[in-house]
Amino acid sequence: MIKVCKFGGTSMADANALRQVKSIIEADSSRRFVVVSAPGKRHKNDIKITDTLYRCYDEVVELGNCKNAFSIVRERFIEIVKDLGIDLDIKSILDKTEEEIVLNKSADFAASRGEYLSAIVAAAFLGFEFVDAASLVRFDSQGKLNADYTNDKVASKLANVKNAVIPGFYGKNFEGQIKTFSRGGSDITGSIIARGVGADLYENWTDVSGFLICDPRIVDDPKAIKQITYKELRELSYMGASVLHSEAIFPAMKGKIPINIKNTFKPEDAGTMIVPNDRYELDPDNVITGIAGKKNFTVIYIEKSLMNAEVGFVRRILSVIEHYGICIEHVPSGIDTVSVVLSSEELKGGILNDMVNEIRENVNPDFIHVIENISLIATVGHGMARRTGTAARLFTALAKEGINIKMIDQGSSELNIIIGVANSDYEKCIRTIYKAFV
Repeated sequence: MIKVCKFGGTSMADANALRQVKSIIEADSSRRFVVVSAPGKRHKNDIKITDTLYRCYDEVVELGNCKNAFSIVRERFIEIVKDLGIDLDIKSILDKTEEEIVLNKSADFAASRGEYLSAIVAAAFLGFEFVDAASLVRFDSQGKLNADYTNDKVASKLANVKNAVIPGFYGKNFEGQIKTFSRGGSDITGSIIARGVGADLYENWTDVSGFLICDPRIVDDPKAIKQITYKELRELSYMGASVLHSEAIFPAMKGKIPINIKNTFKPEDAGTMIVPNDRYELDPDNVITGIAGKKNFTVIYIEKSLMNAEVGFVRRILSVIEHYGICIEHVPSGIDTVSVVLSSEELKGGILNDMVNEIRENVNPDFIHVIENISLIATVGHGMARRTGTAARLFTALAKEGINIKMIDQGSSELNIIIGVANSDYEKCIRTIYKAFV
């Protein structure tokens, strides 16, 4: 059996956390490949190493050196190595790293050095081989992960390696320069390695014991999610559930590798299992899997008689929005109506008025109306739409609480029901849905 383990920033924050990581690795010999993040916060007012490294880049651009910001990085890693008592010439490694940050003058390169240094330290402490992610992960000319080429590199490079530590978060672009994923991208690296080595399980170790059914800042002590499918997680991640990077699902999904979200500081907790559909065990007592949402959307509602008989009607609307370079979140529609849901953040500076006028000119609607300050809330559950009365139960609960639903969007996947409510009803809506189903 092969397990790939990814440890997040809090798991790498100091020597004590690293000792806990070592105890987890040594407890199971199948944990052969370890992916690490840069050291995170040790306490509430601490600074993440990655944030400090971005400041290093800013200093290089402004001053031509990064002595001030890098001194924080230097101090942190020297302290970790000293506290661990390992034989590693970290000062020389740090000197070379600072020089390279100045020479490269690249934000991606600077930011990647947190994971790079973290992996060198972890490899020395665990007695594992260090394998640089730059030799494994490749991005194409569009800046996207070259998934198949990367998979081949991982498979061949690690085929004869018994144990390795690999830095997360970065790889190389088509020009051979260091390129990073978006923040939290070490999750993606872990999933990539799991697929490449044909792992039986990808363990993602963090500082929480898996996913909760909803945001604990809104609902007091919500229940944990024991099991969830890849597709359910995609829906919840899109709507803001942030324990795992949303793109980390894809490599594991291609390899049909289960993901176990675990707590480094409570390793005895079962955590959440993320599984393919064919491994999902339906729980008759739990209709829904999770609830997640986001605030601040704008809905453009367009009505026109016989819209369905007018060739190219929707295309012309979408072309206008594309012209402004704005992504569309949802497009719920009826026979004579279509609504386009957009992020309000992208509609500032008069863009909304210009766009509405252009849509009016292009499709000549009978009626067009803009609804602002909308929240979208997704109620997600594997096959919940097939269970009689699920939607009725949801809408009845919201009606009893006097919450006005401004939009309903239920996809053909039967995984979720998305509703739009006023921003002012957002928290109340999530609490009501949780109470109705959980």
